Amino acid sequence: MAFAENLKQLPRISHLAAIHLLDADGAIAATIKNKPGQAGSLSVYNHLGQIYGAITAEAARKGLELYAEHTDDARGHPGKHPNIDRLLSMAREAHGMLRVKHVFATEIDQTGA
Repeated sequence: MAFAENLKQLPRISHLAAIHLLDADGAIAATIKNKPGQAGSLSVYNHLGQIYGAITAEAARKGLELYAEHTDDARGHPGKHPNIDRLLSMAREAHGMLRVKHVFATEIDQTGA
């Protein structure tokens, strides 16, 4: 299935402003925001966090399936898709994990007030 079709099957993310990916020390390793160009990745990582409890090697492999055609593009163009590159690295190394910390949207965030 194509990435756009996969996204339709994932839980909604309108309640999220972002997610922080936390390393083993609890430091923020990356942030994925709910904005154009990142919302698809936010949806994928949110889903992986819900299903696997964290981003692990197993979760990374599932995420690469969800990214579908973008995974092949990321393999051919390292650096073009950093959120996919992260999953490629985690799946390849098969160790380590990132915890997912949700940053919830508020009404103020959603209205722009």
